Amino acid sequence: MKEKIQRRIEVFCKGLLSWRLFPFRIPFLAGGLALACLLSFLTKTYTFAQTKETIVDEWATVQAPKPPELKPVTVDPKVTALLVLDIVKQICNAERRPRCVDSVPKIQGLLKQARAKGVAVIYSLAGQATPADIWKEVAPLGGEPVVRSSADKFFRTDLEKILTDKGIKTVVVVGTAAHGAVLYTGSEAAKRGFKVIVPVDGMSAESTYIEQYTAWHLVNNPSYGREVTLTRIDMIQF
Repeated sequence: MKEKIQRRIEVFCKGLLSWRLFPFRIPFLAGGLALACLLSFLTKTYTFAQTKETIVDEWATVQAPKPPELKPVTVDPKVTALLVLDIVKQICNAERRPRCVDSVPKIQGLLKQARAKGVAVIYSLAGQATPADIWKEVAPLGGEPVVRSSADKFFRTDLEKILTDKGIKTVVVVGTAAHGAVLYTGSEAAKRGFKVIVPVDGMSAESTYIEQYTAWHLVNNPSYGREVTLTRIDMIQF
């Protein structure tokens, strides 16, 4: 279609400026028409170039970038907090998000290790969930704070104050959804000056593509990517 219209424009302009179809032979008018044809042609060409393909058109041919590096990390328990986000049965279940269910035993092991070292543990809820809805394997112990918000757990909560009052400088973020609570809370923590560690086997979503995108976005965001480290749970030392 593009080639057909371009060809018609070319034929029209050539015919219009030929002596056969332009008997008046007025040089300045001929020049004006030539310029008009040229501008019309360039406009059409530019428009086609702009609309030739969108990312949706190219969707099936897009190649995934090189995977980000997973790095071993050693953190200071005194200035580190573990954020356990939205591991509640309403959204972390076999029907809706089976990958979240698979992540629970790994998060449980991380919790045990963190608590043994005195790391602060902070939980979050979303929607109408209550602390009783958190999976018992990773449920809060007495005194561990719980905040409630949508994807960004800093939004209209006292999470930042809790972290600041405890002298926290680094947060380890696990939970679900990867593209919701983990992405937005992790990014907001980085924007607020915290170092952010995200073990990719501790975040989950409905599909592997979502988790892949989230991992890539966290470390490639031009605003805060340098403050985020991707790792695995077994690569974290307290």
